[in-house]
Amino acid sequence: MTKKFKKENIRDQVEISSDAEEALKSESLLVGEEDLENIIQVKEREAADNYDKYLRALADLDNFKKRAARDKQDTIKYGNENLIKDLLPLIDGMDRALVCAENSADFEAFREGLRMLQDQLCCCLQKHGVEAIEAEGQAFDPNIHEAFMQVESPEHEANQVVTQLEKGYLLNGRLIRPAKVCVCKK
Repeated sequence: MTKKFKKENIRDQVEISSDAEEALKSESLLVGEEDLENIIQVKEREAADNYDKYLRALADLDNFKKRAARDKQDTIKYGNENLIKDLLPLIDGMDRALVCAENSADFEAFREGLRMLQDQLCCCLQKHGVEAIEAEGQAFDPNIHEAFMQVESPEHEANQVVTQLEKGYLLNGRLIRPAKVCVCKK
């Protein structure tokens, strides 16, 4: 059989068994009502402190979530910063090449300068995980090649790439642009 024990300063009701009630009565005789009031006040302060700690932990978690979202947005917004910094010298080189082309009639030197810029750009892209897909002479793979047209060629096997119209690229192993190719049709 359970009975409810109520105290004026206690907010919640506590259910106790008849055996526990007898023990409480014998303890209350030993402890005294004033001591019980003190114990209740101490426990209420502990509960208030724990509630305050809980609210602070919730606020800390909310602040962490906001900071993580802001950091993610900054990473997306400024994630290409290193790539851009590596590309800026190429723009400077192109500017110099254009100035030289205007002042010089040496077409071979201009062509060599463009080759050097292309090599520099390829190295920059490789540094950032970009690699070109070599397609010419390879077997057609629909995962990395896009068939632009089919041509008949006695020199190539069926479904072999005859010519590459546009290079394809992988970024860290993921296809970012398929190679546009002409495929042999037999």
